[in-house]
Amino acid sequence: MEGQESVLGKEVLSEELSLSLPWSGSVLGQNTQSDPYRWTHPSQPKCGALVEIRQEMNRRWVFPLFLLLAGTGLCQEEVCSKSVINSCNDCIQSGPYCVWCAQLNFTKAGEQEAARCDTAAQLKSRGCRGENIISPRNWVHINQEDPLSTSFKQQEPVQLSPQKISLELRPGLPSTFTVSFRRVQGYPVDLYYLMDLSYSMKDDLENVKRLGQSLFAALKNITAHAQIGFGAFVDKTVLPYTNTNPDKLRRPCDDDYQQCQAAFGYRHVLSLTDKEEDFRSTVNRQFISGNLDSPEGSLDAMMQAAVCGDKIGWRKSSTRLIVLTTDAGFHMAGDGKLAGILEPNDEQCYMDNNVYSRSTSMDYPSVGQLARQLEKHNIQPIFAVTQNMEPVYKQLTKMIPKSEVGVLSSDSNNVVQLIENGYRRLSSKVTLTHDNLPDNVRLVYTPICANAGPVAESEGVCENVRVGEKISFNVTVTAFSCLEKQSFTIRPRGIKDTLTVELSTSCQCQCEDVSIPSPTICNGKGKVHCGMCSCNDGFVGQFCECAIGEKDESSLRQLCRRENGIECEGRGDCECGRCRCHTTESGSSYHGDYCQCDDEHCEKFQNKLCGGNGKCICGKCECFPGYEGSACQCKVSQDGCRTVNNSVCFGRGTCQCNRCQCKEGYQRPHCQDCLGCPNQCQNKLSCIECLGFESKSADQNCTAECLKTISPNMVDHFTLPRKDCRLKDSKGCWVTFRLEQLVGEDYYYAEILNQRDCPEPPNIIAIIGGSVAAVALIGILLLMVVKLLIYMKDLKEYRKFEKERAKSDWTKASNPLYTSATTRVENPTFTGE
Repeated sequence: MEGQESVLGKEVLSEELSLSLPWSGSVLGQNTQSDPYRWTHPSQPKCGALVEIRQEMNRRWVFPLFLLLAGTGLCQEEVCSKSVINSCNDCIQSGPYCVWCAQLNFTKAGEQEAARCDTAAQLKSRGCRGENIISPRNWVHINQEDPLSTSFKQQEPVQLSPQKISLELRPGLPSTFTVSFRRVQGYPVDLYYLMDLSYSMKDDLENVKRLGQSLFAALKNITAHAQIGFGAFVDKTVLPYTNTNPDKLRRPCDDDYQQCQAAFGYRHVLSLTDKEEDFRSTVNRQFISGNLDSPEGSLDAMMQAAVCGDKIGWRKSSTRLIVLTTDAGFHMAGDGKLAGILEPNDEQCYMDNNVYSRSTSMDYPSVGQLARQLEKHNIQPIFAVTQNMEPVYKQLTKMIPKSEVGVLSSDSNNVVQLIENGYRRLSSKVTLTHDNLPDNVRLVYTPICANAGPVAESEGVCENVRVGEKISFNVTVTAFSCLEKQSFTIRPRGIKDTLTVELSTSCQCQCEDVSIPSPTICNGKGKVHCGMCSCNDGFVGQFCECAIGEKDESSLRQLCRRENGIECEGRGDCECGRCRCHTTESGSSYHGDYCQCDDEHCEKFQNKLCGGNGKCICGKCECFPGYEGSACQCKVSQDGCRTVNNSVCFGRGTCQCNRCQCKEGYQRPHCQDCLGCPNQCQNKLSCIECLGFESKSADQNCTAECLKTISPNMVDHFTLPRKDCRLKDSKGCWVTFRLEQLVGEDYYYAEILNQRDCPEPPNIIAIIGGSVAAVALIGILLLMVVKLLIYMKDLKEYRKFEKERAKSDWTKASNPLYTSATTRVENPTFTGE
């Protein structure tokens, strides 16, 4: 293995083969005494390299690995996908397997310099010597690699190695390095007991007060360097979470419950300590509180416990645990709007006198915010919850890395066993992940342990790892573009140890330019760089043979560009304002003023260029005599285009490849019918009138003009199987005729009926008389209607009068002032006889 030692550590040239197998514990890696078949190369193995070790593999059980690699696609052929190549730098940036030949005179006359760019195998087959091939390689430089610690001895232990690595990668070419981890025996543990003190947890609080000794004993079994702290939470002291009546705020519990403390959001009770008596006495002074709704402010409490490290007392080197005990769900971001709290949580510490001071003015944190802060501060939560809440917190652990859930008994008497189990599960699972990964960079983790997780990009996982057991991860890094120097970190979750990776890319060719006398190369007007001539000012060309004089080089190059702006269409070199075209892969040359033409890319027929019946000239086929078609695929013939009247496509198309190519609208096979053409009846009416009935009103010369487009025939009965055209002529008579299209686009045979239908002129007297009679009749009818309306109105008024008169009470007394005009005189002597 090639390599060199540096002052800070080992520097490895990672162009050797690195081969990581997909199953745990099996690696072909770095050449070591313990494993002579372990190679280090970050990329996929070359097929040739595997063939070279095949003979040795045949003598061992390892040979099936070779078959597996070949069958699963890990052994892949190197390919160089070139784009626009103008220099060595362009070449190495176009693909991980593209290399550059810096050999002098490698390209032939007229051959483009891009021919220097290809895979190493292709260049060698064309005569490029190995020492002239420029191919930047990946470098892995280990800057700091402190050995892993075996136990904790009151000093900063090392659990992850190495600690600093520098990578110089070629874009697209992966590089692999190994990271080792070992959990230190007796590593310190900081446990912060965060308890829900709502009223429903009163029995649990009493039990926790009695479990202080058992809790410390359990921690001492894990490590001799254990600390424990205590915090409590309920919920925000605003409606609708808490009753804001002053009396209820002071005493939120039931009236018959004597020991009750005022409502609060989160209170830090005891900083982390190793003194059992301090923990027991502090917890014994705690009392239950209360609130209104079921969900609690547990996320508020966990956020403050995570970000207020100086208040809680987290140590720099310790396993940090938060044990959350509750029997209820939790409020999250957005729930604060119910209380009119709109300010989002800013993930900062707000502890005044050990109480969360922004509880009533800042919203709850989101689960994502909490997960970010817990991971940032290497805190692992254990949720000790009741049976009914287990599904809720199981879902929560899927969003918070390195977290566990345990089920509390009804009075929390199993909390110690629950903490022990949760710690063992968290500590036995090692998850390697990364932070601040630059864009266009990919990481792949391959765990190497007894119980390895899958190969993945986001993280590497080893399960059931014992304390003191050393495990490893192969980390493969691939940069897909050129980058400035950047860095990112790799670390195990829940552990403060980190690996800092400084990453840069190799995007420049480091050519060792040869010193050759000036007249020999570049015509004495330039120097050689990476096998190409770099011309002095005032000279251009492949060998600096063109002196541009007072002209600007850009103006000369502009003469070699067409509208698309590509110099010589990418197929030649611009020399003194003219294109010198390159040769094609087959040996012929591009041609044209801008090298726009080649004689190799014409249409094919039966896999033959121009069907073998023509010559390709500038992308188009020129057919030999007797052949036609875009690919010269047809013999010249019109047999298939002949119609019944011996015309070719009825004069409405051309015959190509023995088939009619009809004009727009006309239908194959012989262009006889036009489905989409306009109706000719109206267009030909004037000519039908002129030719059939000798009408001269429209045009005195209509006969001569119309005979060019119509052949008329006057008939008594139609013989053409066509649709009738029935239209009015200039005299108002109905003309009936039929049309049949003859050869050509505008020439018709017309059958015209001799008899026109001319209607009689109207009877003026009858029309006038009828009109007068109609007006008179209408007038009489109107008068009758008016009379009827007046009569109906009068009848209505009379009936009303009669009705009112019948209701009147008329007196029959005589008017005393009335004197009759008649005087009655009686004869006293009249006896009646």
